[in-house]
Amino acid sequence: MTWEETIKYIRTQPEYKDLVEQAYFEEDLPLNVERFRNTPEFKETLKYIQKYQSNAKSILDIGSGNGISAIAFALQGYHVVTVEPDPSETIGAGAIRKLKMHYNLDNIEIYESFAEEIKFEDATFDVVYARQCMHHAYHLKNFVKEGARVLKNKGMFFTVRDHVVFNDKDKELFLVSHPLQKYYGGENAFSPQEYKDAITSANLELKEVLQFYDSVINYFPITIESIKEIIKERERKKVQKVNQKLKIFSKIPFLKNYAMKILENRLPNPLDEIKIPGRMYSYIALKK
Repeated sequence: MTWEETIKYIRTQPEYKDLVEQAYFEEDLPLNVERFRNTPEFKETLKYIQKYQSNAKSILDIGSGNGISAIAFALQGYHVVTVEPDPSETIGAGAIRKLKMHYNLDNIEIYESFAEEIKFEDATFDVVYARQCMHHAYHLKNFVKEGARVLKNKGMFFTVRDHVVFNDKDKELFLVSHPLQKYYGGENAFSPQEYKDAITSANLELKEVLQFYDSVINYFPITIESIKEIIKERERKKVQKVNQKLKIFSKIPFLKNYAMKILENRLPNPLDEIKIPGRMYSYIALKK
């Protein structure tokens, strides 16, 4: 199957209902945009852009898919140039053109190209943004190099939700566990070091690496509330175990605190990203 055929197929399958909704693959394109632009992920994305490029006016959105981020940025008032190699009206440049007409936007330009082959002039954009895209690069260093080339001096290179693997076995587990890989076979992932090397070799200064649980940008649609609840439940179990172990001595503060510290290192961490196949990271860098 092609990527477009895969998306059309899973829309018809009840077992993929949540995935279609959470990944903004619904047939109603404006609905996808409205849902995305009101998510904690997008709101947090805007905060990072304000932090590093508060005066930004232009954004190059690479690998825009069906256009949720490109249109969301345009609706925020940015001048957006979007690069998407897939021409389809389902999940590619055709879909973005439909959305441009729907919202009557004159501040978005749409090009069909791979990130490694963009033809824009040097130092054109304030921000280069790529959502769930860099891990699909057919040449990672060229992907980043081209993005860096078209950035203005001190411009922001911001890639979000890229799959990370730590070794060959980890990558194999990720590919096997990915729900759509069996249909279209196009998934990929790189190691943290490979991402970092590609960024620093492109004359970019790496400012932040957001690991999976560092930001809602990565772990959405998991909610902050559910993560807090997981942490609270783990703490409750620690207290329960210590009380059972120490019994009456659990009322002695220094003994209880000491036992809690020991247990902290022994109790499994439910927020261990190692247990998440293809966990997602985000990278923020500035052009030197």
